[in-house]
Amino acid sequence: MLVSNVGTWMQRIAQDWLVLVTLGGGALATGITTGLQFLPMLLIAPFGGVLADNLAKRRLLMGTNGFLGLVGLALGVLVLAGVAQVWHVYVLAFLLGAGTALDNPARQAFVSEIVGRDDLPNAVALNSASFNAARLVGPAVSGFLIMLVGPGWVFIINGVTFVGPIIALMAIRSMPGVDHVPEQSGPAGPIARLAEGGRYVLGRPDIVMVLATMFFVGTFGMKFQLTSALMATEIYGKGSGEYGLLGSVMAIGTLAGALTAARWMRPRRRLIVLAALTFGVLVIVSGSMPTYVSYAVSAVPVGFAAMTVMTASNAYVQISVPQYVRGRVMSLYMMVFMGGAPLGAPAIGWVGDALGARWTLWGGGALVLLGTLAATLLMARSSGIDISWRLRPYPRLLVDTTPPVDPDTGRDLRLVTGSVGRARRRGRPVR
Repeated sequence: MLVSNVGTWMQRIAQDWLVLVTLGGGALATGITTGLQFLPMLLIAPFGGVLADNLAKRRLLMGTNGFLGLVGLALGVLVLAGVAQVWHVYVLAFLLGAGTALDNPARQAFVSEIVGRDDLPNAVALNSASFNAARLVGPAVSGFLIMLVGPGWVFIINGVTFVGPIIALMAIRSMPGVDHVPEQSGPAGPIARLAEGGRYVLGRPDIVMVLATMFFVGTFGMKFQLTSALMATEIYGKGSGEYGLLGSVMAIGTLAGALTAARWMRPRRRLIVLAALTFGVLVIVSGSMPTYVSYAVSAVPVGFAAMTVMTASNAYVQISVPQYVRGRVMSLYMMVFMGGAPLGAPAIGWVGDALGARWTLWGGGALVLLGTLAATLLMARSSGIDISWRLRPYPRLLVDTTPPVDPDTGRDLRLVTGSVGRARRRGRPVR
């Protein structure tokens, strides 16, 4: 995955540069491209979760990686042949998103199968570290190659890098249980099984709260490939090399966040909420930076906060759901987290064209703050969170969280929360 992720980051930078500069599409066309790439997360990802819960994940991942490699090669051939148009990029961006929508739920759930539950938070964090280590290299290399030979060869290289995970998946075929096909239980048929996963999520207010928070973070906050392109070109007057370097600088923060997250054995929702609020504030601050250098420096803490909230929420959801429904729950998680791009990316592109590049960060950060606060307050009582204010001996906000469901026994822990609340009201000590 490290090899493939380098190519993926190279393609992300090259794709935006191709539309924004080479083909002259502007900010709106770049936003539409990003939106189309993530639209399959809304349309296809839930069915990817159904496949992940019904097929051997290793074999499914081999197929999705092969498809993603072919899409990258196709775009590279079009660009090198000199016939690429913006609508070509639209179509291939959608196909790239379709492959990713089928790949992501299986890949997320596959992690827990090969490492076990006890090591899952560390594995999720280290997987994120691999992704962001590639981010240190990919954008800078992509910017250099665009300047040297143009974006076409970047897409070709990305297509070839998908050979890496295919070889790795073939190499681990002898691991015990790696090709395990989950037992079929519950309703038959993809629609019915998808509905079963949806009902499970709706019955877990804590997961609904996390999903709502990640919707605002993913839809309006994490659009760095677009916002950085606008800031680099419109505000600071830089070229492709400096634009690519911004992604690598941000990766310093995201990699540090991922490695720090690897130390957490059991992420909690208070961490998710705090990291999301911090992220929103830092995005607003980043949009106010006066120079290219200060903007690049501000990308480090932004990346750290972004990776903290992503890793904590991913690990929390995976740990707190049973294996039989994990693929479908993760597909819904990815659908909410990444599927908001068809709404967020064009909207941010329009804001960039109408109000200027800085407003893409100011507005995005503000929406993250408001959305996180709303999700936390609205779901607090039903998801087992006790929020109270104290003015004495000093003003402070107290947030007490209790997971409502024990993932081992399936016991509804809201009963325990109710007992604790009654004990407090009666003046009894609570342990």
